[in-house]
Amino acid sequence: MSIGMLMTVARAFPLMLLLVLAVAPVFAEQQNTRTLQAESTATKADADVMSAFASQEIIVGQAVEISKKEKHSILFFMGVSLLIFLLVTAALGIAMGVYGKQVFIPHMIFAGFSVTLALAHSVVAIVWFYPF
Repeated sequence: MSIGMLMTVARAFPLMLLLVLAVAPVFAEQQNTRTLQAESTATKADADVMSAFASQEIIVGQAVEISKKEKHSILFFMGVSLLIFLLVTAALGIAMGVYGKQVFIPHMIFAGFSVTLALAHSVVAIVWFYPF
């Protein structure tokens, strides 16, 4: 490249820069407008989808529809079996500790059943009766 050509490019560069700076805000405004229109269209579509789900009727099945008396009965039987598991676990622990019996495995099995039933009992009670 010759020096004359470099001088021409050097003179034209500020003009090109000025042109780009003048056109850039207009282009950016058009992009913002398009983006806002796309977002509003997407928001309207989202609202339409959500309203379709919200307008559906909720049908309660027989499996979910349990009376309070039945719920109390279920929790009562869970509690009784939990107490039995705890008593068996304690008896096996006492048999191991005091009398030296080799019942560690049954003791741990009943302890696992006790903990599992205790967690299930508490979760069911909270889900069925907590805020009400």
